[in-house]
Amino acid sequence: MAEGEQLRETGSGRPYEVFHTDCPARDVVDHVTSRWGVWVLISLRNTDLRFYELRESIRGISEKMLAQTLRALVQDDLVWRKVEPTTPPQVTYGLTEFGRDVGEPLTELFDRITERLSPTKPATGAVSP
Repeated sequence: MAEGEQLRETGSGRPYEVFHTDCPARDVVDHVTSRWGVWVLISLRNTDLRFYELRESIRGISEKMLAQTLRALVQDDLVWRKVEPTTPPQVTYGLTEFGRDVGEPLTELFDRITERLSPTKPATGAVSP
């Protein structure tokens, strides 16, 4: 194995070369750590949400980016998607077991960061107590 090369055995006995651009594990990491992937996984950590509930919980995400992010995470088996045959269709998303496993350290990271941040500064012009 070359210096800096990371190999992991797959279930089929073939190694994943995680630093190689063609490695499928790398695609999953890219989806999870994308601008919106982390926020989708964190938003779904405690409850299943419908599309519009997810959009409301993740400030700043467009419908297009949410749809693309969800599509990738569903394809990676991190998120499941359930469509109710209503008019209009109700689509609900939740974390798979794999998604919970991957999302847990992300949630811990998020919690550690938010615990260490200083309290928000008062708005400009606000009077301090």
